[in-house]
Amino acid sequence: MAAVGSDHDPGRAQSRIAETAASLTGARHAAVSLRDVDGDGPGEPVAHGALPEGEPPAGDFLEVPVQVQGKLFGTLYVAGKSDGEQFSNADLHLVRILATEAGIALSNARLHSAARQRRRWIDGAASITTALLAGPETGSTTTNALTVVAEQGRELAEAATGAVLLPHPAGGMEVVAISTVLSEAVRTEAYRGRIPPRSPVVHQLYAGLAVFSDDFADDPRSISPISRHYGPTMLLPLRSSGRVLGALALCRMSGDRRFSHTERTLGTQFAAQAAVALVLANRHRDRERLAVFEDRDRIARDLHDLVIQRLFATGMLLETARRKALVPEVQEGLGQAVDELDATIQEIRTAIIALQQGPSEAPPGLRTRVLREAGAATATLGTRPSVRFTGPVDTRVDDRSARALLAALREALADVTAPAPAPSQPPARVEIAVDVTSSFPDGRPGIRLTVTGPDGAGRPVIWERPLRDGIDA
Repeated sequence: MAAVGSDHDPGRAQSRIAETAASLTGARHAAVSLRDVDGDGPGEPVAHGALPEGEPPAGDFLEVPVQVQGKLFGTLYVAGKSDGEQFSNADLHLVRILATEAGIALSNARLHSAARQRRRWIDGAASITTALLAGPETGSTTTNALTVVAEQGRELAEAATGAVLLPHPAGGMEVVAISTVLSEAVRTEAYRGRIPPRSPVVHQLYAGLAVFSDDFADDPRSISPISRHYGPTMLLPLRSSGRVLGALALCRMSGDRRFSHTERTLGTQFAAQAAVALVLANRHRDRERLAVFEDRDRIARDLHDLVIQRLFATGMLLETARRKALVPEVQEGLGQAVDELDATIQEIRTAIIALQQGPSEAPPGLRTRVLREAGAATATLGTRPSVRFTGPVDTRVDDRSARALLAALREALADVTAPAPAPSQPPARVEIAVDVTSSFPDGRPGIRLTVTGPDGAGRPVIWERPLRDGIDA
């Protein structure tokens, strides 16, 4: 009895009980068959010795119920006395005692296994929250967060595939993150696969109800071609504050054991916790982005209120000194200094506008795209080009003209060859000017791009396009 009750693993406990029953009764064959966890039917028997084929003759086998608190838990079976004799009443008495102890031992083993299973799911949900709330240095993006949910759910459910589905703009749901042990071909097919809006599964998920299936491939509710690869499946809504954010799909292969009632309950709880963690992670990242934007706004204000004002005042002093200077060379030098300060003020204003750009997810305006092209040409030119904007560039130029201007800018920068600077001199800069206040000789408003080579070398590249009524013509 001590040996039978010492193992908390249900499979090993069954094997030990079968071995003990054969040893006590002198049987060549013994088996323990338990009802499944939900009590819906017999599970796979665990045998000691090869079971005889067909029905053995009366007296050559014993079969007694394994009961726990008056409920049928399974069956203990022995067959084939090793000495060729029939089983006696003493053997039957021993098997009944063993079945009673086996019921207690196996019930305890299942309770222990269920407790470990619940602990695994709880620890998994906690690790999800920790991973999703990690800082940006860990690469915690929205896409990575969804992948973490899919991977963790698949491992906890002992499934072949875990996937996160989000609402699709055209209706239905789309797979946006997947973790699978299946082939790359299956993964490629499933990723970005859609469950169409007419699917009963989608209607049930949007209602906040979980979908369970013992064979998803043959389930009439499933009309997606992806389902042909899977058997037992759980589709769990990711729901927070009464709103369905998406769904978590946990799928086993065809022929695998079905999800038990406990696994379904734990999976549903895990999906609810994952949904809360996703909401918290998104809010956490929003706060971090807000902090970055506030910091950029503060820097922009400091540049505008302090740096530009000082440069402007310095320029005024130099302009006054230039008018009072009597030596022409001094006047010319002071004039160049004033022009450089004006260009510097213009560049700082451009930097301020760049700092005040919206989130990176928003489509960038023409001003931002021109600055990106200038930055990309820095490595080739040896120094960052000077960029100047005149007029409301982002609002007066539509996307078609913006693409044409950027193409002309890339071509002009590719044709510019920066001369190697002397060791004691800084590299000469290329100047880029975008003006949306220019006009054509016939009076039509236009947009003009001017690219000037280092130190004015060569003829500047000028690209123009007419505008009409403030909108690209």
